[in-house]
Amino acid sequence: MAGDAPTLYTPFRPRMTRVVGAGIGGLLTVSGVVLWLTSPGAPGTGYDALNTAGLVAVLSLGLLLVWRHATVHALVTPEGIRVRNLVHTTVLAWDQIEGVRFGSGQPWVSLDLVDGNELAVMAVQSADGAFATQEARRLATLVGAHGTPRPPAG
Repeated sequence: MAGDAPTLYTPFRPRMTRVVGAGIGGLLTVSGVVLWLTSPGAPGTGYDALNTAGLVAVLSLGLLLVWRHATVHALVTPEGIRVRNLVHTTVLAWDQIEGVRFGSGQPWVSLDLVDGNELAVMAVQSADGAFATQEARRLATLVGAHGTPRPPAG
């Protein structure tokens, strides 16, 4: 198992989301610059500062959302997992995780928690195909190796 440690604890990161995010980020940036330079009242001819500020604010918000989505990840250690999704970052110890689900039709992996809740792990996305399935298995292996199985109900 010691030989597997470096690959087993590699951070989980989606592939397609980063590629698409980079493309959309570039497209937003180029579109914003073109819009700013070609709009009526372009710079040097009386372009309104409030309109410029509004354009920059909207583009910045769009770029922030694209960046945040493109940088979702899950960091794993022998102690637990830190899941960074689009909005929230959650840190869990392995014994808080009961199981891993990644069925057909699910956009990403879900962790079943011992408290009855569920946590999405957007770092493993079905858009990545076979790579996502491999990563879901790796996550399930980590949960199985470190988690504390719950006793059967009843």
